[in-house]
Amino acid sequence: SLVGESAQIERVRKMMGQVANTEVSVLITGESGTGKEVVARNLHNNSARADKAFIPINCGAIPRELLESELFGHEKGAFTGAIATRSGRFELADGGTLFLDEIGDMPLSMQVKLLRVIQERSFERVGGAETLQADVRIVAATHRDLEEMIASGEFRQDLYYRLNVFPIEMPALRERPEDIPVLLNELIATLEREGRGSVRFNSHAIAVLAKHSWPGNVRELANLVERMAILYPHGIVGVSDLPEKLVAAAERREAPKSANLPDSNANAQASDASTKPFVPEGLPLAGLDLKEYLARLERDLIEKALDDSSGVVTRAADRLSIGRTTLVEKMRKYKLSRLQEDSLEAGSNNDLDNTSDSTAAPKSPHRLQ
Repeated sequence: SLVGESAQIERVRKMMGQVANTEVSVLITGESGTGKEVVARNLHNNSARADKAFIPINCGAIPRELLESELFGHEKGAFTGAIATRSGRFELADGGTLFLDEIGDMPLSMQVKLLRVIQERSFERVGGAETLQADVRIVAATHRDLEEMIASGEFRQDLYYRLNVFPIEMPALRERPEDIPVLLNELIATLEREGRGSVRFNSHAIAVLAKHSWPGNVRELANLVERMAILYPHGIVGVSDLPEKLVAAAERREAPKSANLPDSNANAQASDASTKPFVPEGLPLAGLDLKEYLARLERDLIEKALDDSSGVVTRAADRLSIGRTTLVEKMRKYKLSRLQEDSLEAGSNNDLDNTSDSTAAPKSPHRLQ
């Protein structure tokens, strides 16, 4: 399933809900590792074709001389090595969904043949004369800019318009760092469910992961979790346990933001926070509720950012590298409010609508009663 609670992921979910139970072609774009196939499978599973096959094919992983046979099948003797008749992906996906991954890597010669099948909804096997019907829904995906490829003559414009009836753009992981805790939760749960081990990450390690640029996106994060589970089985990973390159890259990415912070005590406060463990040293590993642990971590980090920013929500959002609206939503989720002071100025500049009784004194600086 599509994991995340960010506004970007919610937007993708909404678009999936709008198009899933239709017959139109969908083009999913985004960087490698962002979950394009996950979206394609979700579209199939929530469509009227869910009881039929979902057939994926990576157009960039198959040699061009074999791609036609893979897509349309071949007759016995059609070429050297064709010792028997073989069904192609279009036949295998009959009544279901054909997922054309990395469509931008398809050779121009094959693009012409694919366009014909989409237009006429029929095809012939390689070396065959019988016309077969193509009752499939097409979902395509690519990490490449197809419009640039059209301009350079590498991709057919008519095929692009046939595929791009309903576009869905997948966000990069660096654009939604607030989803990293819930992604960790899901990835660790998957490891445990499949019997491939388990691992935990402390609050400081998670904070570093949220600052990483993740060029490999969710796939890179999944690989990291699996590696940490092998290196530190059933242990708690700290910053010092993370790959040095990842930590260094995160620090370089954070440095420009830190240099622009108006709070002169920010670095000292961050240093104090980094020395305070979120999980007690003696906490037993067995039975740890990761979902609750990550929720408490997120709440504590938000409270710390608000404290460091004198209650200014915009500044706190910058410190957490998330949007102001996202932070406001999370503050409401955890019933947090910016620090309320007795001065009229503090009341007039409130960044979050206080929904509590104005006569009630809050028990903590940010908590709504």
